[in-house]
Amino acid sequence: MRPRTIRAIRGTGWTFIWLGLYLMGFVVYQLWFTNLLTARDQSALAAGLDEHFQEVVVEEIEYVPVVVPGATTTTTVVPDVGPQPEPEPKILLQESPSEVGEAFGTIRIPTIELDVAMVEGVRRRDLKKGPGHLTGSPLPGQPGNAVVSGHRTTYGAPFGEIGELVTGDRIEVETALGVHVFEVRAAPERCRDEDGLCIVKPTDLWVTEPREGAWLTLTTCHPKFSARRRLIVFAELVAGPNAEVILGV
Repeated sequence: MRPRTIRAIRGTGWTFIWLGLYLMGFVVYQLWFTNLLTARDQSALAAGLDEHFQEVVVEEIEYVPVVVPGATTTTTVVPDVGPQPEPEPKILLQESPSEVGEAFGTIRIPTIELDVAMVEGVRRRDLKKGPGHLTGSPLPGQPGNAVVSGHRTTYGAPFGEIGELVTGDRIEVETALGVHVFEVRAAPERCRDEDGLCIVKPTDLWVTEPREGAWLTLTTCHPKFSARRRLIVFAELVAGPNAEVILGV
């Protein structure tokens, strides 16, 4: 074999060796080092939550039910019995929002042993700290559709196992108002796959739209190690500081 050919083979071999080392380092960074970074951030967020709860401003406001455009309603004819007194307004507790990137509460899902702090915002830097609340959607426990996103792999993978949740599983969200309890509901037919999961495209923004009552919508990437689709879990408020008012029970 000619010396030039030998050098070429050696050069190619070293190229593959360095490429392999680079890929190995990248995998270690993504699956191990990012978890360490998130664990550090989580410790800091959890330590500051008690102080945050003390600083939150809680207001009493009149409850106005969320009305979804296009929803059908039933009209009941009421006999004319003369003037009636105005019903007492229902009072809802509302908390002031956190700054983007700051912790505002915790999410606990006993079924998958999840207990982490959540932050306001869904920017990349926010989700590196933990699950993030979509700014503009109501906070969990308020009327409408509270949307929370989280990583399924890397950065602690807080939503790594939400695909294991089934109808009736409980999700607890603690904010300055108290603990809001939600129950997982079945995936809608429009997005349900053969495994019963709600899988949508990243452009399917209907999952974040307002809903009547009070809902918690969890979103994460699907499948694992890919951002091609989104896995969605819907949960409905069943107990908490505002549940009696919102649910009318």
